[in-house]
Amino acid sequence: MVPAELRELCLAFAGAAETFPFGSETSVFKVAGKMFALSALARSPLSISLKCEPALAGQLRAMHPAVLPGYHMNKRHWNTVILDGSLPDRMIHDMVEDSYDLVVSAFSASRRRALGWRADAEGSPMDPWPGPSSGSGDLEPGPPR
Repeated sequence: MVPAELRELCLAFAGAAETFPFGSETSVFKVAGKMFALSALARSPLSISLKCEPALAGQLRAMHPAVLPGYHMNKRHWNTVILDGSLPDRMIHDMVEDSYDLVVSAFSASRRRALGWRADAEGSPMDPWPGPSSGSGDLEPGPPR
């Protein structure tokens, strides 16, 4: 993934905006004023810091050398991902989406609706793959995305 693709990905989510509170070299991607991603897009190697569920953050770090504790972030809730080609683009996309979803899930129901966020609905724009189907055809319950 190249910097332009990463920037485009971060801005593809409803309500996402790029800001520069730490200077022109650091892009901070926010939704409704809350940060979900941070990257120095011109730096090499390219990296991005993303919010993550604490248990998953640890698992990802243990499994992938390119996933590190969040640089200058709360290391319990943030990972820094080095985009060195060792992780598939789909995985990067999923981690960015999960970070966005974690931030939006903490918003009030009315703010989530205003963003069009329906992570628990089948066919949601933020979740193109509904969960596995039970025998009744209903989606199996799971944690919100």
